[in-house]
Amino acid sequence: MSIQSDLGRLRKTETADLRLTALRWILPIGWCLAVAGFLGPWISHPTAALSLAGVDMSEFVKFLPGVVDGSLKLIRLWFYLPPFAVTVSIALLVGSRRLDYAKLWQALGVLLAIPVSLQLLPPAWSPGSLMTAEFRAQALAIGISWLLLATFWLVGRLPPWLSGSLSAALCLSALVLPLWQYLTAKPAIDEVYGVPPSTGWGLLLCLAGLTLTTAASALIALTTNDRAETLGAGS
Repeated sequence: MSIQSDLGRLRKTETADLRLTALRWILPIGWCLAVAGFLGPWISHPTAALSLAGVDMSEFVKFLPGVVDGSLKLIRLWFYLPPFAVTVSIALLVGSRRLDYAKLWQALGVLLAIPVSLQLLPPAWSPGSLMTAEFRAQALAIGISWLLLATFWLVGRLPPWLSGSLSAALCLSALVLPLWQYLTAKPAIDEVYGVPPSTGWGLLLCLAGLTLTTAASALIALTTNDRAETLGAGS
């Protein structure tokens, strides 16, 4: 019975390790897809100048007639959630001892996350403008992102169930809230364009990337707990 129990625990541990190995690859894929989708078109139009990328949405919706006169309620900052969520997710997980990324991959992830965080900047800005009420939240988000990236090795000491849960919650918010705002604004955008433009591939790719990242982050927390319980039972 003891041998059978040990073999059962070994199989469970090996299964958990295989899951983590898969998740080590799924996470970067999700991050890259989300960022590529955010930079890609969310509003597609045959005239390239009339196409809108995810990075343009927050500023564009400010000028919709309904937003200007107050009849259309939008929280434009939610359109900035995807790059913020990806940056924080990288900071939370790339240095995780449990995921055990190589030092080169950790450094590469942090370096690539910096230009992603800069997507939170408005199109035209100056140091002074970032302190105004309109852009203060974006400046604060960039500051939080950079602080977490600078201390990713320390953040990596958090229990994996905690960092995985935080990443999953943030990425899920970045998936749901911008989509909600997009669907809310779409009728007004159609009216401005005259002929309703189609939804671009960028939005779909961004949602797919955030879905992968949310699922992978949640599974990291669950897989870690399963493995810890298995090892604890064998001690």
